[in-house]
Amino acid sequence: MKQFSIQSVDRALQPAIQAKIDNLNKPKGSLGLLEELAMQICLIQQSLEPSLAHPCHLLLGGDHGIEREGVSVSPRCVTWQQMINFTHGGGGVNMFCRQHGFKLRIVDVGVDYDLSDVDGIIDRKIARGTRNFLHEPAMTEQEFDRAIQIGSDLVDDCISEGCRVLSIGEMGIANTSPSSIWMHLFTDLPLQDCIGAGAGLDTPGIRHKYEVLSEAVRRFRGEPLSYFGGYEMITAIGAMLKAAEKHLVILVDGFIMTACALAAVQLYPAAQDYMIFTHCGDESGHKRMLNAMGASALLHLGLRLGEGTGALCAFPIVDSAVRMMNEMNNFDNAQITKYF
Repeated sequence: MKQFSIQSVDRALQPAIQAKIDNLNKPKGSLGLLEELAMQICLIQQSLEPSLAHPCHLLLGGDHGIEREGVSVSPRCVTWQQMINFTHGGGGVNMFCRQHGFKLRIVDVGVDYDLSDVDGIIDRKIARGTRNFLHEPAMTEQEFDRAIQIGSDLVDDCISEGCRVLSIGEMGIANTSPSSIWMHLFTDLPLQDCIGAGAGLDTPGIRHKYEVLSEAVRRFRGEPLSYFGGYEMITAIGAMLKAAEKHLVILVDGFIMTACALAAVQLYPAAQDYMIFTHCGDESGHKRMLNAMGASALLHLGLRLGEGTGALCAFPIVDSAVRMMNEMNNFDNAQITKYF
């Protein structure tokens, strides 16, 4: 696997950042979570004047062999259909990218359909879907390495355009299944507490999903990232690790992307310093996974769409924290007596 150089953020600047925050013309601590976000972003960028320039959003598509076991209410054809829909600007991710000024990159790393001639989709296909991890590893070691490298390269492309903040989304029917298994294996929470409805399974469907995933875990031997992961998920991990290495702000989306963040942190614990967890979705287990990481989410909107939409929705809050640091006056300049 490609190696990354990821260090915990240098906290030497923390007193100066705190002094600037405390001298803004407001009661001390009165902007609450915005002040915490400002501190984190300033530490990530090692600057008293942080920037969210050229925000980029990676939308990664891939199919999953485990879908063949009926663990999702949606068929795999929805993956390629939605990928094409995104190129027409018709998805939730498109709307939010337009609203908040993100450059959207739509990337096929493992969709079970030929999208190579579709304008607007970056072709980085590794294979047409992973293998069925109920019976065998989802991918080979070589495919895993390639997915990590693709994610890293995509972030390099964003950085070359001046990107300072990255969000990542996914499109892949059945990807809550590997996410649930990673959550179970990396947190030691019972598997049944990690499994939810996905795109809309009913109670019998959730029970069947649990039975399939339980058997897959029972048969599992080896390394869990490549054994269970999807190509889009491993690519996301590579992107997160590269972004952390380059001191980008990483906006972590919902259940699947939180599972990818959890996996990334297993490899490089310091990567979590660069992550902002943007929302806690409706998928069962998401809050438990955040708790296991010692993380809290900015939003609780009942979202479970994926695509990175929760991260994009939360961006204005992150932007407000940066604007607070750069645009608010301080007590001296405003000639206001400190009132705390």
